[in-house]
Amino acid sequence: MDHGTTTLSLVLVAAAAAAAAALSSSSSPTGHGVSLLQGGRANNGTAGTISCWPHERDALLEFKRGITSDPAEILTSWQPGEHQDCCRWRGIRCSSKNSHVISVHLRNVGANDAINWDAGDTALVGQISPSLLSLQHLKHLDLSLNQLEGPTSLFPEFLCSLNSLRYLNLSSIPFNGRLPPQLGNLTKLRHLDLSERFFLGNGMNSLYSTDISWLTHLPSLQYLDMGSLNLSMALDWAYAVSKMSSLRVLDLSSCMLASANQSLPHLNLTRVERLDLSENDFQHPIASCWFWNLTGLRYLGLGGTRLYGQFHHGAFGGMTSLEVLDLSVSDGSNDPYITDGGLDIMTANLTNLCNLKILVFSSSNFGGTVTELFNQLPQCSPNKLQELHLDNNNFAGPIPNWIGRWDSLQILDLSNNIITGPLPSEIGSNNLSGVITQEFLGGLTSLTAIEMSRNSLKIAVDPDWKPPFSLQYVDFASCEMGPRFPTWLQSQTEVAYLDISCAAISDNLPPWFGTTFSNAWKVNISQNGVNGTLPTNMEAMNSLERLYLNSNNLTGQLPRFPDALHILDISSNSLSGPLPANFGAPYMEDLRLFSNRITGHVPKYMCQMQFLGGILDLSDNLLEGEFPECFPPEGLWMLILSNNRFSGKFPPSLWNCTELYVLDLDSNNFNGGLPMWIGEMVNLQIVRLGHNNFSGSIPGTITNLSKLLHLDLTDNSISGVLPRNLSNLSGMTARGSPTTFGNYVPILNLSVITKGGERYYEESVVFNMVIIDLSSNFLAGEIPEEITSLDTVISLNFSRNRLSGKIPAKIGVMQALESLDLSENKLYGELPQSLSNLTYLSYLDLAYNNLTGTIPSGAQLDTLYAEYPFMYDGNSGLCGHPLPKNCSADNSGPKHGDGDQKGGQHDSKLVSFPSGLGVGFVVGLWIVFCVILFKKSWRIAYFQCFDKALDEVYVFLVTWGRWTKKTAKH
Repeated sequence: MDHGTTTLSLVLVAAAAAAAAALSSSSSPTGHGVSLLQGGRANNGTAGTISCWPHERDALLEFKRGITSDPAEILTSWQPGEHQDCCRWRGIRCSSKNSHVISVHLRNVGANDAINWDAGDTALVGQISPSLLSLQHLKHLDLSLNQLEGPTSLFPEFLCSLNSLRYLNLSSIPFNGRLPPQLGNLTKLRHLDLSERFFLGNGMNSLYSTDISWLTHLPSLQYLDMGSLNLSMALDWAYAVSKMSSLRVLDLSSCMLASANQSLPHLNLTRVERLDLSENDFQHPIASCWFWNLTGLRYLGLGGTRLYGQFHHGAFGGMTSLEVLDLSVSDGSNDPYITDGGLDIMTANLTNLCNLKILVFSSSNFGGTVTELFNQLPQCSPNKLQELHLDNNNFAGPIPNWIGRWDSLQILDLSNNIITGPLPSEIGSNNLSGVITQEFLGGLTSLTAIEMSRNSLKIAVDPDWKPPFSLQYVDFASCEMGPRFPTWLQSQTEVAYLDISCAAISDNLPPWFGTTFSNAWKVNISQNGVNGTLPTNMEAMNSLERLYLNSNNLTGQLPRFPDALHILDISSNSLSGPLPANFGAPYMEDLRLFSNRITGHVPKYMCQMQFLGGILDLSDNLLEGEFPECFPPEGLWMLILSNNRFSGKFPPSLWNCTELYVLDLDSNNFNGGLPMWIGEMVNLQIVRLGHNNFSGSIPGTITNLSKLLHLDLTDNSISGVLPRNLSNLSGMTARGSPTTFGNYVPILNLSVITKGGERYYEESVVFNMVIIDLSSNFLAGEIPEEITSLDTVISLNFSRNRLSGKIPAKIGVMQALESLDLSENKLYGELPQSLSNLTYLSYLDLAYNNLTGTIPSGAQLDTLYAEYPFMYDGNSGLCGHPLPKNCSADNSGPKHGDGDQKGGQHDSKLVSFPSGLGVGFVVGLWIVFCVILFKKSWRIAYFQCFDKALDEVYVFLVTWGRWTKKTAKH
């Protein structure tokens, strides 16, 4: 630019500035001086700095008003004010040419590419405001992984008018309803992500489309992800996408697509590099698919599609760029399509796929030899194959020695196959028996992950051996590594995942344990013989989130744990002493310390563990005192305190624990009554309060627990009658919903008193044990007939109480009953005939009641009597087979109308005393009268005695009258 041009430009700018100053009061939308050169943009007060357009700032502030929750404080910089520069706000980017907003990027900051399931704590909540339509220059909009569905949950159709958009990402916002076809108006789009794989809210999505032909109006689209949308009615999907010549990434996984065998006359997907059709239910031969001519593919995902049959000749011949091939089955063990033979991997010639890095062919139940399969895989030199996942199939035979040619191989998974023969020294493997030596491992210089779990392998290396690799993932579960702690692990400072459980280690934890594994997020050394004390420097393990040291021989006291720790299982050891005053781990979610020798009180520091949302198991220790009132937190799922020495009233802090599934206070010294508000803990499924000193009656509100599966109040001092409305306990009926924890399967170890003894149930089996145990209390009254509606109850125990009345006549409809104990009560009447209908009954005890009549006939009852001959003891009125006492005509009671007379002997005993008293009084009075009438000497003596008594009464009355009169005068 010459000097003349520069001078002219400066003159024009000066003139424009002067005009702006003259018109400042009338031209400015804000009432302040505005430069006409800026077209109405406000100045922020800093010389040379231009802020965003006011109407765009107002639009963004209106969007913020639609946000009801911002836990990550993303929008705190978005403040009103005419001098606020929205171009400097977080998540906003403006054009350097005209200062228009061109990008709004508010993706959930708690999410990453692998999706962080804690991201719900950082999600924006609210709705997307139509004010965004004012951003007509907007090119980039990313609101993904937030909860912005609004009150209607409908897709915001107005976004289809943002015609300048090139990038739109609304993934994992739980919208409902139909996807608007007006999305085809966004003709400049290059990136479109509407997938719904991850849900951070409470609801389920049902976003669907019946016609995706609007995609053909997006000629510049390069990236399309509609994963998990319902496209089951979009029958033309293949025709629509086949015309998208610019497309590079196409992800239609889990879209409920019905087939991929369309005949496409024109296939313009010449640039597509990634095609993911996984988790769709195609169920047709793989050779008929339309995508075999996509020679530019680098990723092909067909996992879980139920495609079957042989590959056509040359299927992969042109896919020389392919790097990742997924042909797995979601669950091969249960997949019905395997009856068609599944995929025949042996017909897929992959030998020329020299760029292939990852092959997944898991869970297909396919057979053949390993050597035959490996001959079908890339044989190029150099070979790029890094991961080979062939688990859960039926491959047999030995691993060929020449596998060492695959020098880039990092992961080989052959678990759950039929591999035999010697282990080649060229590679590492699994699912074999034998010895793994340092010579075997020494050649794997590029090794970063090793998984040899669930095998019978022995790892035998010299204590001083220095591995040539740096591992990040280590899994030797169930391999023999002991008895010494493997010292070669000391050099593996990059380990993020370590599992050496069940490894026959019976050594102390080394002093370098905390520093070497300071980068590990999960460490599992459970079910060994590890002894000694825990390292005192465990705080140094800053990345540790999950630590499993259960089922060892650890002693001493608990140290302070790392702050990042979320899950700690150190149960079934010999730890002693009190819980530390400063436990650490403020973000703890699951804490299992059961079966140790921990003493003292629960420290108040535990009240700071407000993130406990899983299991708190302190059972089988020596803890005592009252439970802190500030504890546990409201979100806890399972509280297990059994077999300790806790005392005090029913913990009042439990009132707030509305998410509690399991409450186990068994075998402690709790006392007092059960609160009425226990009925508000509506998620309770297991309630164990037995072997305490609880008194009072059972709250009637307990029948509000509609999910209840297990109620144990045995061995307390509870009195009163059984609660009514037992039919409300729908969790104990066939109409009740099964217990569910989402993907979380709880692992518990609880005992159950049933079938006359204590039985232990491990893992989640206890949730299948529908039980009512109210034994050894002071309950009275009758057994409600409606208890028979609880038809999934397996064990019913009312023994050692004071229950009266008859056994419910319809008890035979409780078809699931395996154990019934009504012994040592005051039950009377005949045994219900329906007892013989309990075909699953394997334990019955009715001893020591007042039962009468004939025992019902039935092979099941006869079998039970042979095993438990005491089950009718103490009922002298019972007769008939299998008892030796025959039923006579007088006491058999078969006649209609005699039931009350025969079966109601207990009632006659109850009324015999007052009736006898009345009769005795009348008879005695008549005897005295007759003797006086006919015996003169007795008559004279009687009346003389009577006259003397009257005289004494008269004298008393006269004396009392004079005294009262004299007192009144004074």
